[in-house]
Parts: sequence; C-alpha cells; structure tokens
Amino acid sequence: MHHHLVLRVVAKFLLPFILLYALYVQWHGDYGPGGGFQAGVIFAVGFILYALVFGVDALTRLLPRRFLLGGLAVGLLLYAGTGLVSLFQGLDYLDYNQLAADSIHGQEWGILLVELGVGIAVASAMITIFVAFATREPDIDDEDW
Repeated sequence: MHHHLVLRVVAKFLLPFILLYALYVQWHGDYGPGGGFQAGVIFAVGFILYALVFGVDALTRLLPRRFLLGGLAVGLLLYAGTGLVSLFQGLDYLDYNQLAADSIHGQEWGILLVELGVGIAVASAMITIFVAFATREPDIDDEDW
C-alpha cells in the first residue's frame, strides 16, 4: 500500500475520529442507543482499517497477540467481577444497588463497568478474529486449481 498515498492519508485522518466515535458510543450507551458491544465493534473497525491500509504486520506490532488476549480476559473479568461483587454482598448477580452509597449511583456504576467490560472484550475478540483470518496460510496452493 505504499503507492496509495491518498488512501494512507485518508485512513490516518479518519482513524482518530473512528476511535473517538467508539468512545462516545461507549460512554453514552446508557443514555441512548449504543453501549459496549457497538462501541467494541466500532473500535475494532478502526484498527481493522489500519491493518487493511498499513498491513497486518503493522497491526500486530501495534497490538501484539498477548495484548489482545489480555483484553479478552480483562473484559470478561470486568463484566463477571461486577456481578460477583453484588453476589458476594448477598444480592442477585449483577444487582448493582450496593456498588455505591445509594442505589441510583450504584446502578450507574454497574452499567458503566459492565458495558466497559463488554466493549473491551468485543474489541479484542473482533481484532483477534481478523488477525487470525488475515494471517492464516491457505490450505490449497494455486497450482491445485
């Protein structure tokens, strides 16, 4: 892609806006449409665009495999851990009332933490799936056709 200068410049220009929009969807998902899943997919799309324009090797240098697997684990632990906190306090799983001094703020913090965990896990999963497909070796050689 070194000879596609316009494409590289446009991708570099769009990438911060895509990531900023993903953060907007993440943090305002409890007030309107959006949330962790949508934000995670949009965030992953930004990095997939980066890989399509600059190469998968550039993406794997930016986000190594252990970082992506760590993101999967952190997202899952954040989601599950938020539920376990309320479970250990004698409430139902994912009952956020005891996460703050009053139940309204507890609900806000609970939704925020759960959606953040979902967003991190989904973004890591989408990027991992893309890298797995983009770096796989073909099963059939061109000579077999």
